[in-house]
Amino acid sequence: MSKVSWIERNKRKRETVQKYAALRAELKAKKDYAALSQLPRDASPIRLVNRCKITGRRRAHLRKFGVSRLTFRELALNGLIPGVTKASW
Repeated sequence: MSKVSWIERNKRKRETVQKYAALRAELKAKKDYAALSQLPRDASPIRLVNRCKITGRRRAHLRKFGVSRLTFRELALNGLIPGVTKASW
């Protein structure tokens, strides 16, 4: 489990990205890079991190399910993810 502060920081970044999304798009369309650089750094969507919804783990994130590989394996083995079965051949 990652620290709560890291998870909260990422939430704050998401809110900042949403707040400045329209303004960023407008400035990029005008190609006004000087004004674009005056916006907060966290307004850029590049600075967002994909985190596991359950544990907050940053690495090995499965985008389709929104969880890390470790959490995915636990949930899949317990039958909590519909349509996912363990491979056997």
